[in-house]
Amino acid sequence: MKKIFLLIAITGICLNSYCQSDNLLTTERKERNKEIARDFYQDLWFTNNTDKYADYVADEYVVHDIGDRKGVTEPAIEQKEIADFFWENGSWDSKINYQIAEGDLVATRWEATFSPSSLLGSAMMGSDKIAIINVFRFNDEGKIVEIWNHRHDIDTPQTMRFTLQGLLIGLGIALIPTIIAVRLRRKIKAIKTTRSIE
Repeated sequence: MKKIFLLIAITGICLNSYCQSDNLLTTERKERNKEIARDFYQDLWFTNNTDKYADYVADEYVVHDIGDRKGVTEPAIEQKEIADFFWENGSWDSKINYQIAEGDLVATRWEATFSPSSLLGSAMMGSDKIAIINVFRFNDEGKIVEIWNHRHDIDTPQTMRFTLQGLLIGLGIALIPTIIAVRLRRKIKAIKTTRSIE
């Protein structure tokens, strides 16, 4: 009986030590991943150091964006090209509001303030502040392997694109009966002209 009690006590102590070391490892990994995410924003979106993209993103990653772009596998260079596009058309004044880490995921809520320097920059973003929440999944090496991108695009000129698209579709649909009416009017006029000649 004493041997069983001793065995249970030793097992409990070992399990407790293992769980504490595992929790410590998990906490350290969460903090490491949060720091990597902060550095990613600092280099690509808060300063124009986009050449450092490979320090943060795995060779290939999966992106889930708003709209139809979901579950797309992209090469790491895509993050640099996206950031370069915006840096070529304006400048950023952005800040991180907060971060939350759970397991291999880090969620970052940040505010991007874009100042366009070109017509394309004005059309894409305008000069307003936009709220963004990104969730990154990290691999064991500390590289981003999956990105969920949630932007509040309603605050940007991109909403105008949908308004114009709807307007053009509506005008296209309205033109169909207009064209039919004009053609019928011409036929009726031609018939009246033919009858008056006879």
